[in-house]
Amino acid sequence: MYYPVSIFIGLRYARTRKGNPFIAFINLFSVAGIALGLAALITVSSVMNGFEAQLKNRILGITPHFLVRTAGIDPVRLDAMEKLPHVVDASPMLESEGLLQAPGALRGVLVQGIDPAAEPADSVIGRHMLLGELSNLQPGEYGLVLGRPLAAALQLGLGDRVRLISAAASVYTPFGRVPSQRRFRIVGIFDVGSELDDKVVLIHLHDAARLQRGEAGELAQTRLYLDDAFAWQQVKTELEKLDLESRNWRDRQGPLFDAVKMEKNMMALMLVLIIAVAAFNIVSAMVMVVTEKRGDIAILRTQGLHAPALMRVFLVSGLYNGLKGTLIGLFGGWLLASQLNNLLQLFGVQLVNGLEGQGLPVDLRWSQVWLMVCLSLVLSLLATLYPAYRAMQTQPAAALRDE
Repeated sequence: MYYPVSIFIGLRYARTRKGNPFIAFINLFSVAGIALGLAALITVSSVMNGFEAQLKNRILGITPHFLVRTAGIDPVRLDAMEKLPHVVDASPMLESEGLLQAPGALRGVLVQGIDPAAEPADSVIGRHMLLGELSNLQPGEYGLVLGRPLAAALQLGLGDRVRLISAAASVYTPFGRVPSQRRFRIVGIFDVGSELDDKVVLIHLHDAARLQRGEAGELAQTRLYLDDAFAWQQVKTELEKLDLESRNWRDRQGPLFDAVKMEKNMMALMLVLIIAVAAFNIVSAMVMVVTEKRGDIAILRTQGLHAPALMRVFLVSGLYNGLKGTLIGLFGGWLLASQLNNLLQLFGVQLVNGLEGQGLPVDLRWSQVWLMVCLSLVLSLLATLYPAYRAMQTQPAAALRDE
């Protein structure tokens, strides 16, 4: 196969088995460093992506993406709201804070009044019901659905009765301020695996309005479901254009996801620096190659190889090691990420529980992987620039005089 002369000579220099053993060792070390760094970056990024997606499903499946005050709003704006970009579903909801009183225990909870018939068929809580169904919430029957951790803490089961107290509709009596309260029967228990499992209880929208001494149509808000909860800013802007008052998940869970994002970015930066250190080992190896090949460089120049072509010779030679390390790291990272849980199971290591079973959540995103590959190649290219420039600056007469 025909190669340009600069590529042909550069590959010959890169593949040769002869020469200084120390240079060969540094080349091997740089290839291994790039491969290990890239494999670690792909694996860690995939786990962090999975962890972020798991938090998104668990927490933002319970926390409303958007809660819009729609009482008294004209139908035209309501229809426009449901057709906004990223909005995939909408359902009425009445949310308030309350106290759940069981025999011998009292817990603060977030009460969500919902209409089971209007809830999405694939809602997170609906998919993770352990006992009962959301459809068991019927208007006027005062049924209640709660999370498994809360049920365990209060020692409650299906059919048990509890008292739900809401301070949002207190009344003043001759005996003082008396909060609104009702006795509810537990008709369902869910287990999403979220930290909100022991804080959120669900009741029917009609019952929630009665608990707050009002009508559902007057009190209820509209819950918006987004196809991507992280697209909240665009939806918020569109709601403001419609002059609709809203709250979104960022108001409650924003700091948590900001912390996860910062941790993800810092881990990526640390591993990129590892790749950079390995890539710049190429500098040491290539400088020594240039010093060792001064005679060859002088001969090539006297035979008519111009300076830019000579520079390309050493760019190709250096990039060869970077490309080799990147390809090994790409394959190793893909293999490690895809088989991570199997390897942990093989060695008997259990780190966390996944949402759907044991193991680490892994989300391998190829768009990120190709970005990492390009970054590795760019760092390798930067590492070869100085040695290649040194080779281009070699004076043939001075080099041959020293031979």
